[in-house]
Amino acid sequence: HFFNPPLRMPLVELIPGLNTDPAVTNRAVQLMELWGKQTVLAQDTPGFIVNRIARPYYTEALRILEEGIADCSTIDAAMTEIHGFKMGPFALMDFIGNDVNYAVTNSVWEGCYCEPRYRPSVTQRNLVMANRLGKKTGIGFYDYSKPMPKQKHSDELLLLKIANRILLMLINEAVDAWYFGIASRSDIDKAMTLGVSYPKGLLEWSLGFGISHCIEGMADLYDFYREERYRTSPGFPKWISENSQ
Repeated sequence: HFFNPPLRMPLVELIPGLNTDPAVTNRAVQLMELWGKQTVLAQDTPGFIVNRIARPYYTEALRILEEGIADCSTIDAAMTEIHGFKMGPFALMDFIGNDVNYAVTNSVWEGCYCEPRYRPSVTQRNLVMANRLGKKTGIGFYDYSKPMPKQKHSDELLLLKIANRILLMLINEAVDAWYFGIASRSDIDKAMTLGVSYPKGLLEWSLGFGISHCIEGMADLYDFYREERYRTSPGFPKWISENSQ
């Protein structure tokens, strides 16, 4: 699985099937290295590593928008200004194409038998139906015939709450993927930094953020919403043990 644009993006996810001879996998790794690529190994599961773990960056941003907590530019600013992401989720969805982003979310959701954490957004579906696909059609979450909205984000506490909520969901997803053996610890962080240019690997990020803080934050979200999408990954106890040795 190459990343777009493949000539520039260094990451390739390699996904052996149940019947794949290890020799074939090794040859694929060697070939990708000859091409100047960096590889990670993933289980054959919906979304592999990057498209699975990155879902909350989009779906939780959409949820915050739908709740009326903040608008697109505020949520984008939260992620770029507080946590240093290169693009906010709405600017990124418009750049990718809402049709593509929605299709990936829907594919992961259906592939995981309608797992609530991956449920697509009606808001994004409606944009796709209206052909508001983002930059390629000139309008998506933003109208590209007009200057991009620039707001003075004076409410730093709101930005921090938004940024931390989305980051918590991302870390929770990364711990879950590690716990269920989707990929190794190192490959998960490598995939997220090289595949979607995150400022740092999410598993590494959880250590600086505080594992106990992550658990408490997810518990708070679940206590408030009482939805399965906010359940804390069962991998956290093992993750604590792994990092306390």
